[in-house]
Amino acid sequence: MSVLVAVTDSPEGLAALEAAANEAAQLHVQLTAINLTGAELDTSRLAAGVPVEVVVPDGASDIDEVEQVLQAIEERSEVTRLVVGVRKRSPIGKAVLGSIAQRLILESTVPVLSVKTTDAETRS
Repeated sequence: MSVLVAVTDSPEGLAALEAAANEAAQLHVQLTAINLTGAELDTSRLAAGVPVEVVVPDGASDIDEVEQVLQAIEERSEVTRLVVGVRKRSPIGKAVLGSIAQRLILESTVPVLSVKTTDAETRS
């Protein structure tokens, strides 16, 4: 068993990373973090004792971020849970912009834990 988290460059992505680490700690399993931020991922503040594998998708790949996460789930048969950060979007935002989290929730082959931030976290 392991927990996989899709980490985006947003407060929601960081909340998902923290929640995934806590989930992995409770289950006593490894955490795999798919780093979609484009920067180095700081895992120093995560729950102690959780083994973390950080995977950086190939930027030259022809497949989008969602497909890269879904492919990571497929390649790792031990993944039993996916964690994603979510946020409220306006009706126009839903119609015009795609959502990584929404697509992952709908297309994942494993159960998904969706994590939202507090209002204070989204404002900072």
